[in-house]
Amino acid sequence: MELAIRNRDLTKHYGRTRALESLDLEVPRGVVFGCLGPNGAGKTTWIRSLVGLLRPTRGRAEVFGIDVTERPNEVQARIGYLPGEFNADDDLTAEEYLRFLGSVRGQHDRDRFRSIAERLELDLGRRFGDLSHGNRQKVGIAQAFMSEPELLILDEPTSGLDPLVQREFLQMLREVRAEGRTVVLSSHVVSEVEAVADAVGILREGRLVVADAMEELKGSARRRIELTFAEPPPATVLQEVPGVRELRFDGRTARLVVEGSTADLVAALARYRVEDVVSHVPDLEEVFLHHYRTGGRQDDGADLQQDPP
Repeated sequence: MELAIRNRDLTKHYGRTRALESLDLEVPRGVVFGCLGPNGAGKTTWIRSLVGLLRPTRGRAEVFGIDVTERPNEVQARIGYLPGEFNADDDLTAEEYLRFLGSVRGQHDRDRFRSIAERLELDLGRRFGDLSHGNRQKVGIAQAFMSEPELLILDEPTSGLDPLVQREFLQMLREVRAEGRTVVLSSHVVSEVEAVADAVGILREGRLVVADAMEELKGSARRRIELTFAEPPPATVLQEVPGVRELRFDGRTARLVVEGSTADLVAALARYRVEDVVSHVPDLEEVFLHHYRTGGRQDDGADLQQDPP
């Protein structure tokens, strides 16, 4: 597996404040990797370490096998970066600014930003200082995308964008992935990460709580299930199934939460007549809240059970 990003014991302290602590993470090429966490979780510190704007207190950050601290210019030449607070020269129009960047970066197609601006509904003729927050953000997205970098690193990219432009932006990310390039999408908006990410990492107070493929995270999460039986529910059987939590009965219906795989539950019920099954598959927000609350630990919790009347 070729890696776009590799972090080992990546740590950043500001005095006694631990902004990032012992982060070990690998992100393969050709995926959209979503980084979730509230403000202050360490997302921006991690990103600034990846792009060479922060020197870690200890540990190592590599991008395409290059140590970012030792060779930041090589890394920066291969990435497109949108910071959380994007700014440009207030006196330049969006077109002047983007054309200037194209010249500095040595792009052959210095006007490629025009097609990006059209998709984002960005007026290139207006001065940056006159633009709304959302339109400034569009300029930031355009400058990150326009060089077609191998790796896009985007910190809260949809801030200020209206829903239609957000949808177009997410489609642009899918196209980048289809081309075999890599995206790091840092956000506190869970729904937009769920819409495009192949894998997700969750940061809490500077520590990586969990990082895994989207399907694995959802598959290991808790799901709510309602089972309606032809006869009274087999209470003892259900109570003994591994992973069953919060078991409740209402007549012939059993309501339960299953943590992880449902294979044991299916096997246990094979000899019973189940008339109806309603299963709620957890979304990423539920997965995020569970891992954030437990800090990545297995949360057995108290099994809340009661016998059927």
